[in-house]
Amino acid sequence: MADDKPLKAFENHEFLKSREARILRILSEYIEPEKRFNELNIQHTVVIFGSARANPPGKDENQLTKYYRAAEDFAFKLSKMSEEIEKEIGSRFYVCTGGGPGIMEAANRGAKNAGEPTIGLNIELPFEQAPNPYISESLNFEFHYFFMRKLWFLFYAKAVIIFPGGYGTMDEFFETLTLVQTKKLEKLDIPILLYDREFWDQVINFEKFVDFGLISPEDINLFQYFSNSEEGIEYLKPKLVESMKNLDNILTLRKNKNHIL
Repeated sequence: MADDKPLKAFENHEFLKSREARILRILSEYIEPEKRFNELNIQHTVVIFGSARANPPGKDENQLTKYYRAAEDFAFKLSKMSEEIEKEIGSRFYVCTGGGPGIMEAANRGAKNAGEPTIGLNIELPFEQAPNPYISESLNFEFHYFFMRKLWFLFYAKAVIIFPGGYGTMDEFFETLTLVQTKKLEKLDIPILLYDREFWDQVINFEKFVDFGLISPEDINLFQYFSNSEEGIEYLKPKLVESMKNLDNILTLRKNKNHIL
């Protein structure tokens, strides 16, 4: 008789994978990451985007390998800067990527080599995307829905770094720009840095957007360029310290208010 006992709805895997249960899957991709981030007390990230097709040095090197090297070096120095900031203000940030190969792998690798935890927000795709081996085990996420993954990219982000990439990278870059431009992102002063101006000038003529009246002249200032790790670190540090302090103060006020209530 025990074998005839019906499954509870939340134990019915066939149901959970059905069209009718889509909302439950979407909610799961919101609630489970939030629970994990809260348990690990993660409030600040620096997100690094870039091509999945950049091969690492010594392994079928291609014309994008130089960007792999640059992203690894930048993430290493960025993570060391996080240690310095933590000593100054008692709060730190984590390097966060899309969790796959190429630039994502390079950034996770650089952070890990610096001895720091590092986040990977992976997504199931037909090709290219598999978790790289440099993501911290407790911070290795797997998403089904692009829009939920994108939410977590920006939810804790205090800066967004864009290395050269294809459609996926462009999507992430322009979506971030759009959210800032339309004031849908609470952190309107979030730094958006593009690596290697020469690359970007070749693939996108931003000035033409202004010439055709498609964006306002000031929208060009929503992002900045950097050409090496030192330049990027120097630009980011004061902005990160300020935004992290501001959020930490807000969280402390909320906590104290809740305690009083």
